[in-house]
Amino acid sequence: MRVVVQRVSYARVSKISGENREVLGEIGKGMVIFLGVGRDDTVEDARYLSEKLCNLRIFDQMDSKMGLSIMDIRGEVMIVPEFTIYGDCRKGRRPDFIQAAPPDQARELYLIFVDLMRKNNLNVVSGEFRAYMSVEIFNDGPVTFIIDSKR
Repeated sequence: MRVVVQRVSYARVSKISGENREVLGEIGKGMVIFLGVGRDDTVEDARYLSEKLCNLRIFDQMDSKMGLSIMDIRGEVMIVPEFTIYGDCRKGRRPDFIQAAPPDQARELYLIFVDLMRKNNLNVVSGEFRAYMSVEIFNDGPVTFIIDSKR
């Protein structure tokens, strides 16, 4: 599994269908997690990333150093499924998605990851798997990290 994590002061995710826009969720101070699932990923990858992200110290302490986790600040979490994170752009002009998991496997692991994050008593909102979405983000810092469960 691979994530792009952004520290945010606010974020909102909406599902777009034709002219309709449905807000799926919004958060205040916390993190937005764009989650990609790879072909070789398992529940262990979801567990690893859940534990890593709940304890990752990316929020500022009094001295402006990153020393607090999402758990420490009781922040909020938005998780958005994003298969394009596994897009390989090294060859040609069109991304190759061979390393992305098939939809059924990806959906199952995405839902497991969301559930694992919720078990930490965090306010967690999520996007909708395989939906066309709009994500509004007020990146705080900006602070952005890429984490891969296989590396």
